[in-house]
Amino acid sequence: QVQVVESGGGLVEAGGSLRLSCVASGRTFRPATVGWFRQATGKEREFVAAITGSRSSTDYTHSLRGRFIISRDAAKNTVYLQMNSLKPEDTAVYYCAASTRVGVRTSSNYGYWGQGTQVIVSS
Repeated sequence: QVQVVESGGGLVEAGGSLRLSCVASGRTFRPATVGWFRQATGKEREFVAAITGSRSSTDYTHSLRGRFIISRDAAKNTVYLQMNSLKPEDTAVYYCAASTRVGVRTSSNYGYWGQGTQVIVSS
């Protein structure tokens, strides 16, 4: 059974930083891609970033490149999303998801999802 668990959300002031963590685990499960998505109230879920392949290639939605950084600690089986210079518009529920496919962005390619972690950025 595969489990995806996020942590690290919370309340932060604008300009601050947060680091989200994601562990995707299963007895023999090794995801090809781990991605972060977010969904703000009243909006559709959107792709944030992903890390993929044996070389841990990274991909970002254009508007967040430079402020958000995705990384992986293979020894801990953990993927991180470092979020810097946060803005009120970054407020959303952030979801981690795992895929058996390499280099994917669309949510339909991710078969395993966490429960989400709330990030609130106050102005």
